[in-house]
Amino acid sequence: MKLILQRVSGASVLVDGGVIASINKGILILFGVEKGDGKEQVSFLVDKTLNLRVFSDENGKMNFSCIDVRGDILVVSQFTLLGDCSRGRRPGFDKVADAVTARDLYEYYVELLCKSGLKVDTGKFGADMKLQLVNDGPVTFLLES
Repeated sequence: MKLILQRVSGASVLVDGGVIASINKGILILFGVEKGDGKEQVSFLVDKTLNLRVFSDENGKMNFSCIDVRGDILVVSQFTLLGDCSRGRRPGFDKVADAVTARDLYEYYVELLCKSGLKVDTGKFGADMKLQLVNDGPVTFLLES
């Protein structure tokens, strides 16, 4: 499982020209599921997502988590995170989990995040989406399990 975590001052998802989700200060998560991934990886990544200290304190040091700052979370499925670009000129997607498994784990990830009490919004699984975001910092991390 691979996640891209971006600290944002705002982000939104558009489908068919209309905004379907938006957040203010918080984190945008791009979420990709690999073959063999399961609920253990999801649980690990939920804890990491909520508690990773990526927000700055008064001295500019990253000492606060999304929970600490009561940030919003936007989760967007993105199977292309698992694309293999090591050979040729077209990415290969042999490592990507099947759509049913990916959707189940995506929904489980969102369900666990919602238990934090933070505002959690999502893109539309499998849809052609347009993302608008203001990366704050920029601060971006790759999380894997």
